[in-house]
Amino acid sequence: MGIAGRYRWASAAVLTLALLVTTGCTSGSDSPAEPTAPPSGPVAVARVCGEPPAGPTSAPAGAVTVDPAVVDDLAQKTRSNPPNTTFWLLPGRHTLEPDRYAQVMAKEGDTYLGAPGAVLDGRKTNNYAFSGTAPNVTIRYLTVQGFVAPHDEGVVNHDMADGWVIEHATIQGNSGAGLMAGARQQVRASCLRDNGQYGMNAYKTGDSIKGLLVEGNEIAGNNTDDWERRQPGCGCTGGIKFWAVDGADIRGNWVHDNRGAGLWADNDDNDFLIEHNVLEANDGAALIYETSYNAVIRDNTVRRNNWVEGRRHAADGDDFPHAAVYLSEAGGEPRIPARTDRIEIYRNTLEDNWSGITLWENADRFCNSPANTSTGYCTLLVKDPGRCVKPAIDTPPLYSDCRWKTQRVDIHDNRFALDTSVVKCTVDCGRMAVLANYGTYPDWSPYMGKRVAEAITLKQDNRWHDNVYRGPWTFVADDPGRPLDSGQWQGMPYQQDAGSTFATKAGG
Repeated sequence: MGIAGRYRWASAAVLTLALLVTTGCTSGSDSPAEPTAPPSGPVAVARVCGEPPAGPTSAPAGAVTVDPAVVDDLAQKTRSNPPNTTFWLLPGRHTLEPDRYAQVMAKEGDTYLGAPGAVLDGRKTNNYAFSGTAPNVTIRYLTVQGFVAPHDEGVVNHDMADGWVIEHATIQGNSGAGLMAGARQQVRASCLRDNGQYGMNAYKTGDSIKGLLVEGNEIAGNNTDDWERRQPGCGCTGGIKFWAVDGADIRGNWVHDNRGAGLWADNDDNDFLIEHNVLEANDGAALIYETSYNAVIRDNTVRRNNWVEGRRHAADGDDFPHAAVYLSEAGGEPRIPARTDRIEIYRNTLEDNWSGITLWENADRFCNSPANTSTGYCTLLVKDPGRCVKPAIDTPPLYSDCRWKTQRVDIHDNRFALDTSVVKCTVDCGRMAVLANYGTYPDWSPYMGKRVAEAITLKQDNRWHDNVYRGPWTFVADDPGRPLDSGQWQGMPYQQDAGSTFATKAGG
């Protein structure tokens, strides 16, 4: 959990929404041939928060009407009605009892519909809005705000029940996570904004989330409490954080202006499809995929990310290639079932970010190592970290299986554009990188020295090819202090970016 390990270097169709076209930048006539990379140009975004759809103006047949003038009416009527009841919340501000643990304990199959202007307000008093382990609950057209969930906990679906549907909802201005997740959860066409920690914390006790759908949402301005500053290295922030999720479709979302990362998959996630999203103006990376497996990342627009964190690291003298898309100990693994056995990154447009894509592997981070920040976890190939000890870890299969590996990453047919006058960087902010640190720790590690660095760079089938570059890009394949030009990057021994085109003219 978290990305502190990197610092050891020094030691499908989108939902029919109210969409707004925003302009991108267009290339000039002197652009190199671009037969397959996506063009820069107008991109539609899921503008949900500013233009939320209205809920039903009258109660559906058979629905129970909830009165905002009656304190705790929603919780009381939920208790007194059977499962599979539909509740229609009248316009106005609905409240619970003034007790931190007052909450709505949903029953199986319950549906909560908000009329236009219906708000459930925790008044900075209640910790949780909707709780309980009952499956298949639906929440639509309702604003949920002002709840104060503790750190790492969530306001809606607090108990991580399965099969919930959150649609056309606004979850905003809460502490903790606006939303937790269970298996087969669907979050569609909703606004998750300005929550204290996450828009959604996709974590479930027992690591049993499967079949998660996040589609057509606006995820903006989250981590208002700035948890990475309060707990440095916690790895506990972002627009959405995914933990040990097996199977997720993340498509058509507008993920922007979050403090920290936009999307962050951490700790034995697998089988992600991340497509048709617009990821922009997040303080940190647009996307982090860490100690995880098998993903398709395609047709996304990634722009103006990592400016805040990139500048801060540069000001601190940190020459690590912090990037807009960051893969840390993450790769393809054919032995783990998924829709692909690689990490495929293609047909994306990355424009005016603080650097591009970094593939990193911490030589000291493996199962049972004190440097493994995912305490108690091991790879999906070795369930028991205790097996990863000497002498067994020195030989196959544990020598390979006890570490998360950045391997089988295929980066192709993308467009990378950088205008340093837009980013306003005075140091190198246009880097692609594949690297690892020199293994030093712990003293019983079988990965000492340059073993991991040589593997990630030359032996683990990590490939860039057939991409389009515009702007002053440099490349790192070993030492951040010795950047490579495109000729060195394409030449021996790295042989990267075959079939790619390079133009130093900025932007486009």
